[in-house]
Amino acid sequence: MKLSFVAGFGPIVRDVEASHEFWSQGLGITVNEISAGYFATDDVDGVKHFSLWPLSEAAENTFGTPEWPADVPVPQAGIEFDVESPGAVAEAVDELASKGYRILRPARLEQWQQTTARLLSPEGLLVGIAYTPWMHEGSETSDESSEGSPPDSA
Repeated sequence: MKLSFVAGFGPIVRDVEASHEFWSQGLGITVNEISAGYFATDDVDGVKHFSLWPLSEAAENTFGTPEWPADVPVPQAGIEFDVESPGAVAEAVDELASKGYRILRPARLEQWQQTTARLLSPEGLLVGIAYTPWMHEGSETSDESSEGSPPDSA
């Protein structure tokens, strides 16, 4: 089998209203109600990185310890959205925090030169807001290979 691309991704939601608010108003993804309680769009560009990220590494990156904190729901998956610049990561975090979303880790520059921040969606997805230089056309590192990039960035 040869997979061509990630055709779809979407959290399984328990609270449709909270999820719709987070994804559409919090992150600005325009979704339409296709059927009762089912919101979707085909207008989000594709996945540039897919990974299997160990929980201990996600915890280390988010909280600075390999143990996931007991008071934070353990995520079942991660998704990361890139913004237009490193500064836009901090701006996005400020915007999300002002809307009442709990930021798990504010924006910071990673050792591999990606700027990231982390929060949880209402469904328990670990959401990254990032600027990944090598994934942006015209950036000075966009033509570099993925070698040297982190084993995961979600």
